[in-house]
Amino acid sequence: MDYINTLFLIGALLLCASILASSLSSRLGIPLLLIFLIIGMLAGEDGFGGIAFDNTGTAFMIGSLALAIILLDGGMRTRVENFRVGLWPAVSMASLGVVVCAGLTGMVTAWLLDIHWLQGMLLGAIVGSTDAAAVFSLLQGKGLNLKQRVGATLEIESGSNDPMAIFLTITLVEILASGEQSVSWEFLGVFIQQFGIGGICGLAGGVLLASLVNRVKLATGLYPLLITSGAILVFAFANTIGGSGFLAIYLTGVVLGNRRVHNLQNILHVQDGMAWLSQIGMFLMLGLLVTPSEMMPIAGPAIGIALFLIFIARPLAVLICLAPFVFSWRERLFISWVGLRGAVPIILAIFPLLAGLEQAQLLFNVAFVVVLVSLLLQGSSLPLAARLCKVEIPPQPEPLQRTSLDVAVDGAYEVMIYQLENANWCVGVSLRELAMPNNSRIAAVFRGSELLHPRGSTTLALNDVLCIIGRQRDLPALSKLFSKPHAASYLETRRFFGDFILEGDAELGAVGRFYGFAVPESLRDITLAVFLGKRFGGHPVVGDKLEWEGHTWVVAAVDNDTILKVGLKLDGDKPRIPLGF
Repeated sequence: MDYINTLFLIGALLLCASILASSLSSRLGIPLLLIFLIIGMLAGEDGFGGIAFDNTGTAFMIGSLALAIILLDGGMRTRVENFRVGLWPAVSMASLGVVVCAGLTGMVTAWLLDIHWLQGMLLGAIVGSTDAAAVFSLLQGKGLNLKQRVGATLEIESGSNDPMAIFLTITLVEILASGEQSVSWEFLGVFIQQFGIGGICGLAGGVLLASLVNRVKLATGLYPLLITSGAILVFAFANTIGGSGFLAIYLTGVVLGNRRVHNLQNILHVQDGMAWLSQIGMFLMLGLLVTPSEMMPIAGPAIGIALFLIFIARPLAVLICLAPFVFSWRERLFISWVGLRGAVPIILAIFPLLAGLEQAQLLFNVAFVVVLVSLLLQGSSLPLAARLCKVEIPPQPEPLQRTSLDVAVDGAYEVMIYQLENANWCVGVSLRELAMPNNSRIAAVFRGSELLHPRGSTTLALNDVLCIIGRQRDLPALSKLFSKPHAASYLETRRFFGDFILEGDAELGAVGRFYGFAVPESLRDITLAVFLGKRFGGHPVVGDKLEWEGHTWVVAAVDNDTILKVGLKLDGDKPRIPLGF
C-alpha cells in the first residue's frame, strides 16, 4: 500500500511540476515538450529525484498508447480541405522523404560512430520521420497561422510518415537480429501491406465510429470516452492484422473531425486535455528512461548527426520530394526546418533494446540526443523561421469559446462567446443596426457581472460579453462582426494584403486601365482569379504573392481553388516583370 501511495505521489508531483513549468515555455522560448523531457531527466537516476526506471517494455507500451491518442487528436483537427493542397506533397514526404533522410543519416552515422552500415541505417530509420506530437504541439502552441499549403503539408506528413519509419526500423532490426548482411526487396510488399491495411482500417473505422456516436444516446461525458476507446480499438485491430495502427488512428481522427458527429465540439475539448496528458506523460517517462551520464561520451558525434539531419538530410529530402509541386523557395525552406524529432524516434529506439541487438544502447542514446537538439534548435526558432520565410498569414477572427448544442437541438447550432474590445467597430452600436446572418441570435449580453436582456435598442459597450446562438457555417461572419484577432504588425490585414481588395472575377484589362498600367492584349479578358490561379499551379491559397507589372498581388480569399478576392499593393518603384501564358 505504501508503495502505491508513493507511486501516486511521485506521479502527481511530476505532472503538476510539468504543467506549472509550461508557463516558462513562452517566456524562455523553449518548446513545451523539451521542458517535459528535462523534468523527466531531472527526476531520473542522474537527477535530483534519483528514480531508476529502465523498463523498456513498459515505456514502449505507454509511449505507443500516448502517441496513438495524440495522433487521434491531431487527425480530428485536420480539415479535409487541407488534403486538396497538401495530400500528395505530404505523401511524397512521408514515404520517399523518410527513405532519403534515413539513408543519408545512416551513412553519416556509420562513419561517425564507426559501426556497421546496417546499424547506421537503423539509426537513420529511427530518426528519419518527423514527429506528429512535436509538430502538432509546437505549431498550435506557438500560435502560428501558416499558409494552408505549408501547414497542411506539415500536418499530413507528420501524421502519416510513422508507418515508413516503423516499417524500416522493424525490417532492419529483424535483419540484424537474424545475422543477415543485406536488405531484401520483400520489404516493399510489407510496406504496401502496412500502408494499405492501415489506411483502409482508419477510414472504415472512422465512418463506423461516427455512425455509432450519432446513433447512441449517452451522457455527455461518455461521448469522448467512446471516441477514444473506439479509435484505440481501430489502432489495435490494424496492428493485429499487419497494418499500421498509427496511420489507422490518424485517419480515424480525420474522418471523425470532418463528419457531422454528435457533440463534436465538446468531444474536442475533452480530447485536447487527453492529448496534453498523453504528451506530458510520454515525455516525462522517456526522460526518466534515459541516463544522461551515458550520453556524454557520444555527445559530440550525436550532435554532429543531429546537425547533419537538420541542415543537409532533411533539406535534400524536401528538395527531392517537393520538386514536382508548386512551392516557393521560402515555403520549401520552412518545411525543411520543421523536420521536428520528438517521441517517435525515442520509442522506435526501444525496438533494438527489446530485440537485444548489439549497440542497441548506443543507438538509443544517440537518438535521444538527436531529439534534444531538434527540439531545442528547431522547436525554439519556429516563430522566427516562419517570419523570415514569410509563410504566415493574418489570423482569422474567432470566438473565445464554442459549445455545441446538438445534444438537445437537432441541427448544427452552437453557442459562441465573444468579448468586445476597442478594435470592434460595433462598440456603441445598437443591436438593431447589426447585420447578423440569418438564424443567428444574441441570446445574452453580460456587462461586468450584470446579465442584460438584449433588445433592439440595447447599445453595445466596451468589454461586453456576448453569447450568440448560430450555426457553424455562420462562424466566419459572426467572428468578423464581434472579434478582432491579435496579430503582429507585419500581419495586420492592410499591411499584409495591401490598400486595395479586388474581386477575383475582375478582368485584368479593366484593372490595368483603372490603376494605370499596361496589360498585354492576350491577357486583357482574363480574370484575376484565372490569371493568378494558373500561376500557383491551380491550387492557390490565401497568402500567395506575385510580383507583376511593378505591383504586388496577394491572394486574399479562396473557395475550392477559386480565387474570390485579391489584395493589391501599389509599389511603383519596383521593376515591371512582364508575364504571359
